Amino acid sequence: MSQELDQELTEESCCEDGGSQRKSHHPDKVKNNLVTRLNRIEGQIRGIKGLIEKDTYCDDVINQISATQSALNSVAKILLEGHMKSCVVERIQEGDLEVLDEVLVTIQKLMKK
Repeated sequence: MSQELDQELTEESCCEDGGSQRKSHHPDKVKNNLVTRLNRIEGQIRGIKGLIEKDTYCDDVINQISATQSALNSVAKILLEGHMKSCVVERIQEGDLEVLDEVLVTIQKLMKK
């Protein structure tokens, strides 16, 4: 991740307590980066569907699936980093240590993939 994006993640809080529902708030630059990446991933998924419809060689399709999974992992890493640098730190500073269990469960889910 670029240093500029890294700085954006730490400068602004990413999570807010919107009453009874938690919400995220990402700096515009980070949000635009994530949306751009997800748009590309969406295109990759459509491409994979097209490969299957054209009876493309299985190994080629699997390679495209692998590239798409890697791209999704990259999005998750960016989100997790921002979450830990802002939301988690803020909640720990407020005395809410339950956030650590929440993060551990999230990391376990990411590592299963």
